[in-house]
Amino acid sequence: MLGRVIERCEPRPEFRIGRVTVELLRPVPMTPLRAEARVARPGRSVELIEATLSSDRGPVLKATAWRLRQAELDVPTEVLPSDTRPGPDTVTPTPEHSFFPTGESVGFHTGVEYRFVSGGFQDLGPAVCWFRLRYPIVADTSPSPLERTLAAADFGNGISCVLPWDRYVFINTDLTVTLHREPVGEWVCLDAATYPDRSGIGLAESRLFDERGAIGRSTQTLLLDKR
Repeated sequence: MLGRVIERCEPRPEFRIGRVTVELLRPVPMTPLRAEARVARPGRSVELIEATLSSDRGPVLKATAWRLRQAELDVPTEVLPSDTRPGPDTVTPTPEHSFFPTGESVGFHTGVEYRFVSGGFQDLGPAVCWFRLRYPIVADTSPSPLERTLAAADFGNGISCVLPWDRYVFINTDLTVTLHREPVGEWVCLDAATYPDRSGIGLAESRLFDERGAIGRSTQTLLLDKR
């Protein structure tokens, strides 16, 4: 939802969102929410957009995004990212019952289709997984490449946990997504890893792909603790 209002905030055809950082202020309730955005710092080549997602009790998420002017550059092919991951059609769809028990019949676990190339929700360690939205962010609309990518990138922490779920919590306080290329198609792939520390602070990092190749990276700061 934040990605949607950011893209629609005083749009400029020659510009594209290059980075979005979302701060998770409090749990997002399953109630009506209001998303708003504004240009905080206009510019000829780059501009900063600020956005909030609020319930009737106040903001639950806030975000900043850099929107950058695009150009046609003669960049040598050999310096462009060229690595790929096995496509979603090469792996078996992952059944919904493989997801962590949530106690809810409806949620992000039912709103997204996922296909693991390696790893799994309940397997410890790095994982590679394709994600596709089952439903639009807003009814009767088609999700944009940014909306699809932000929805998928939030799973990096969940698919790459290295500590047992029944003994530890690892809560992400934020999500930063940087895109060097606009994604193409419905599927977004995460090649994710989690890096814990005995201090109780960790990092989840994901390389992002579409079916053509690399599109960017995402990171999440983690609060680690015993249950």
